[in-house]
Amino acid sequence: MQLKALEKQLSFLREIDRLKTVVRQSPLLDKSRKENSAEHSWHLAMYALLLNEYACGPVNTHRVIQMLLLHDVVEIDVGDFPIHSGSSSELQTEQESRAAARLFGLLPQQQGNELLALWQEFERAETEDAKFAKALDRFQPLLINVFTGGGTWTENSVSLEQVFSRYGPVIKTGAPLLWTVCEQWVTQHFAGQASGTSKQAN
Repeated sequence: MQLKALEKQLSFLREIDRLKTVVRQSPLLDKSRKENSAEHSWHLAMYALLLNEYACGPVNTHRVIQMLLLHDVVEIDVGDFPIHSGSSSELQTEQESRAAARLFGLLPQQQGNELLALWQEFERAETEDAKFAKALDRFQPLLINVFTGGGTWTENSVSLEQVFSRYGPVIKTGAPLLWTVCEQWVTQHFAGQASGTSKQAN
């Protein structure tokens, strides 16, 4: 029985190696290339480890890290859905739920059910742990866009109002102080963009 469980666990670990091949829209901070989803998940786990004091309330950092390591494994099957893609949320939810059932179903049943429950908790974003995890999942790409001079915002002609509406509620709910910092960054970024456009027009 133990060997059978190990076989399933190793099968899952081999399968999630494919997450390294899923390329996201966000660039690395040095702009040398786009990040992949495995790198994104690892980086978010580090954010949770270091920034847990900024959560909206008491959180279990271990559970938050677990959620962040798991939250994007479904992209192995469905790919990345960028926040600015305009894709159907209903279709995305359906496809990701099916992917989660397949992937976590590779594991021994009890372990697979536990990880699936954590993934679903993250998706619902109702608990304090999940709200903080969701906030970090928005915070990291926002930081990248600001510190790469616009990143995906520039590529997709995203406005200040769109950034506030798409990132603000989630970050503010899960990590209010981080959103205060984000507001300053975003306002300064778009003010600089407007200034640059004005100079070009003159």
